[in-house]
Amino acid sequence: MSVSKNNKESTIARRDEELLASLGYKQEFRRAFTALETFGIAFSIIGLLPSIASVLVYSIPNGGPVAMVWGWLVASCFILFVGMSMAELASSAPTSGGLYFWTFALSSPRWRTLLSWICGYSNTIGSIASIASIDWGCAVQVMAAASIGSDLDFEATSAQTLLCLAVIVALPAATPPEFRNNASYALGNFTNTNGWTNGFAFTLSFLSPLWTISSFDSSVHISEEASNAATAVPWAIVGAIAISGILGWAINMSLAFCMGTDLDGIINSPSGQPMSTIFFNSFGKTGTLVVWVLAASRQTFAFSRDGALPFSGWLYRMNKYTKTPVNTVWFTCIWSIILGLLTFAGDSATNAIFSLGVTSLYVAYALPICARFFGTNNFKPGPFNLGPFSIPVAFIAVLWMIFTSIILMFPSTPQTDVVDMNYAVVVQWGTLILSLVYFYFPKYGGVYWFKGPVPTLDVANETLGHHDDSAFDGDFKLAEKCGVEVLDSQPTKP
Repeated sequence: MSVSKNNKESTIARRDEELLASLGYKQEFRRAFTALETFGIAFSIIGLLPSIASVLVYSIPNGGPVAMVWGWLVASCFILFVGMSMAELASSAPTSGGLYFWTFALSSPRWRTLLSWICGYSNTIGSIASIASIDWGCAVQVMAAASIGSDLDFEATSAQTLLCLAVIVALPAATPPEFRNNASYALGNFTNTNGWTNGFAFTLSFLSPLWTISSFDSSVHISEEASNAATAVPWAIVGAIAISGILGWAINMSLAFCMGTDLDGIINSPSGQPMSTIFFNSFGKTGTLVVWVLAASRQTFAFSRDGALPFSGWLYRMNKYTKTPVNTVWFTCIWSIILGLLTFAGDSATNAIFSLGVTSLYVAYALPICARFFGTNNFKPGPFNLGPFSIPVAFIAVLWMIFTSIILMFPSTPQTDVVDMNYAVVVQWGTLILSLVYFYFPKYGGVYWFKGPVPTLDVANETLGHHDDSAFDGDFKLAEKCGVEVLDSQPTKP
């Protein structure tokens, strides 16, 4: 039995290594993640309950219970379309470069270098913004705990600032009668306090599920560390989105039935956290504290591996002790802290970071999906394949990402000024323009040295032992399934 299991694992490991070699890369990570662990990474990064707690403030003012329940359901269904399209790409070419690798592989030769550059920078910026917004959400929740501990006498300032079952089951059981809502209110009450028309306010509430169910490309970026990656990674993406959508809907449903009707009091609570206020009303001080207390580096590595980021030589360095790219982890964390400092500029800047975590990632998600169908390539599906539904699913996914990216650029209220405007549009376009300036910069810009994904596998000097060297075209080879041209040497920056 043990021998049979070892043989199966050996076969899977060999197949993973051969697939990665066909994409032009040598095996640098240990294939340490099982299918369940690969799913767990995507699901844990979504971080359902704390994420919902962080962005509930966007749902309640833009529709109240209706936005929480039905807005979540609508958005999560469309997000699943995005995930399914991405899963097909991940199954075909599972590599840490993921999105920008696919963009280069599937785009027309004339545009592939520029598009992969934009995709890589958008993915990097979106990941950094996501970490910064997560950190802010964590800080707000810590301050909410302090507020609860002081019986709501403590109010946090900007500078101070998997318990799903507990919310779904324990919250309704513990909620006093005066805070329980009937089905008519929980499922049908629409409260709009921000001044937009009801329809537009409802779409603005999508930020809650959009930000919560995001960064599911994290599974893609550990493709080179996952066992049976061509199957495990796509199912991790789809599974994480689907389960998060269902559980998130149940959590929002529970909150809508147990939040009472004083929405202004919840929004303007001294704790600064709508969910903590709902918990405080239902569980009391001690119970809430118990629940509250329990309650993107690999892509940067791949992008720096191809020389696209400043200081790529330092970033693309495996730590000899941990066998992981520690430098890229620190790079991502440091820039997340720098971006997080924008929260000192006020609520509008904080909102911009949350929005940027979605819009930048959606730019990176949409490019390879579009390239697959509009680029010059001979794409061959992997084990995860939607068949005839690939085109309609991709079409809906891209339209959804374009629509929501535009919506998230709008301010929270129609009457706005310099202080209250949505700076997501400034940061989003500013970072894109800066990346283009860097690309076209005279003499030193990426246009002179960036050639897209660069193979690291030199078959002439480093064989896998079980490969037939004649199967390779002399030196390097990229996957024929993705239609990537062979690159003879690694580019060097002037």
